[in-house]
Amino acid sequence: MSFHVGIVGFRGYSGAELVHILQRHPGVKPCLMEHREDASDRSRPRSHQGPPRIPCSAEALRAHDIALVFLATPPEVSMELTPAMLDAGARVVDLSGAFRLRAPEIYRRWYKADHSQPELLAEAAYGLPEFYREAIPSARLVSNPGCYPTAANLAIRPLIQAGIVDRKAGIVCDAKSGVSGAGRKPSLKTSFCEVTENFSAYSILDHRHAPEVLQNSGLEECEFSFTAHLLPLDRGILETIYLRAPGLQSADEIVQLYENAYRGEPFVRIYHPDAVPDLRAVQRTNFCDIGVKYDPATGRAVVVSAIDNLVKGAAGQAVQNMNLLLGFPETEALL
Repeated sequence: MSFHVGIVGFRGYSGAELVHILQRHPGVKPCLMEHREDASDRSRPRSHQGPPRIPCSAEALRAHDIALVFLATPPEVSMELTPAMLDAGARVVDLSGAFRLRAPEIYRRWYKADHSQPELLAEAAYGLPEFYREAIPSARLVSNPGCYPTAANLAIRPLIQAGIVDRKAGIVCDAKSGVSGAGRKPSLKTSFCEVTENFSAYSILDHRHAPEVLQNSGLEECEFSFTAHLLPLDRGILETIYLRAPGLQSADEIVQLYENAYRGEPFVRIYHPDAVPDLRAVQRTNFCDIGVKYDPATGRAVVVSAIDNLVKGAAGQAVQNMNLLLGFPETEALL
């Protein structure tokens, strides 16, 4: 069975990655939904044949029998569009932060804006399949996780649940991302001359992805320090996570915890003790790679978690969620 799916925000980096993945998916036919009249496309060869384009409207959803819509849009646009799309009978996978948090007051604090659709916060399924697979297939609205929280939660949550972390000592997440994580909209911070041969920290102590880690790993804010950095690369996220896990004998025990937590998971790869991933291992894939080094004498553990911010951190995970929503094998078009 073939489904028509719509993509709003297809000109952005995550949206373009979605188009690329969906065009090789055997069970869907992507449609590009025009939302901004002033938007311009990249130049293309005359022979280029891309997906069809339709208006971004409830009428177009019904006319083209769109089963599901991806919103690769800013949070305020996702909040504006989602109710009408749900009312038109389409399911929604939202790639913004609009529906990731559970309470409007938490959203207001971290996003510095009021939430215009608070009733949808409780309904939205958090689209991290490794943790919430059972809730996703029946959802009308799936909130795709942030890129930084995807890498962080997959690394941290199994250790918190196993009770091996000294939470009073805190967890430090030193996260680095390629420039595409900031989106395609031009800014001084992401311009070539500012980024090349440079390395910078940003949103210190108030990054809007931090509460996603707290919410899904079960941490208190005082237990978690997160700092994001901008790498002079186009894509990829690498997080170095520092924590205390006293009383263990070796890194093998932590590796075994990860193996038990992710046994059978197609997109999480665990490294041998004392081996850690780098960005080249995950770029242009939907994998999250995790490695750990541990010092028994001090109880210090260092976990390295790596993903591609545009794939497992955005479009690939969105397709993973779509596969669950529409009944396809979860790995379809992603392996």
